[in-house]
Amino acid sequence: MVRRQTPENRIVPSYEKDSNSDMTESTIFFLSFTLTFLAAGLVKGVTGMGLPTVAMGLLGSVVPPATAAAILVIPSFVTNVWQLLAGPATASLLRRLWPMMLAVMVGTVGAAALLVRVDPLWSAFSLGVALVVYSVYSLFAPALSVEPRIESWLSPVIGMLTGVVTGVTGVFAIPAVPYLQSLNLDKDELVQALGLSFTVSTIALAIGLMVYGAFQLNQLGLSALAIVPALIGMWLGQKVRAMISPKRFRQCFLVFMVLLGLELTSRPFF
Repeated sequence: MVRRQTPENRIVPSYEKDSNSDMTESTIFFLSFTLTFLAAGLVKGVTGMGLPTVAMGLLGSVVPPATAAAILVIPSFVTNVWQLLAGPATASLLRRLWPMMLAVMVGTVGAAALLVRVDPLWSAFSLGVALVVYSVYSLFAPALSVEPRIESWLSPVIGMLTGVVTGVTGVFAIPAVPYLQSLNLDKDELVQALGLSFTVSTIALAIGLMVYGAFQLNQLGLSALAIVPALIGMWLGQKVRAMISPKRFRQCFLVFMVLLGLELTSRPFF
């Protein structure tokens, strides 16, 4: 009698094991990718900001920060241009803030070399430090006010620092967000100013990544795909905003960012 080979006792060839392993890894990445941009869009829908910060923090925990930054380009650009153009102050903000935006562009493109070339563990460490500093500052720092007489020279300085931090970590918020909040803009102008700063940072980061060979054409499809969960998350965030206090949600989000930042900063040492 010839014994039939059953699925249970069949020897699995190595190429099938590799195929199964690759499929599992792809599924885990796709789920992480989708949940990341849902969460990032949710935060932006509730608070009006935070999509790049959340996406970099979460994606940076599963892929190298340079790869995370490349994936972030299109959803960040689309959502921030929308935010920039959603009010009447676009032209006046461009006239007022162009020195800062020019410095952001120069600093980001120059510093992006570090994001690409440094060991991913240390890039993640820098990203973690940026997340912790931004979150702790946002939780505890008092509101600041910049006098108009110093804005002309302070804006380019802040822009250059923001560009360097963006180039090194992929996070756009430091120190641009607290600085723009200190300019005594009204609520709608502040939302547009943040949209302007984040849009310029996104463009500059994309240029920097392309210059240093870390932004490939085959990443455009994945980056474009991220728009869908990001917009769904924003829509859900707007619904959530109507049910809970945005202030309390923002506090919880910042505490989570601190914990995520601490995890990223610990990686080179464990």
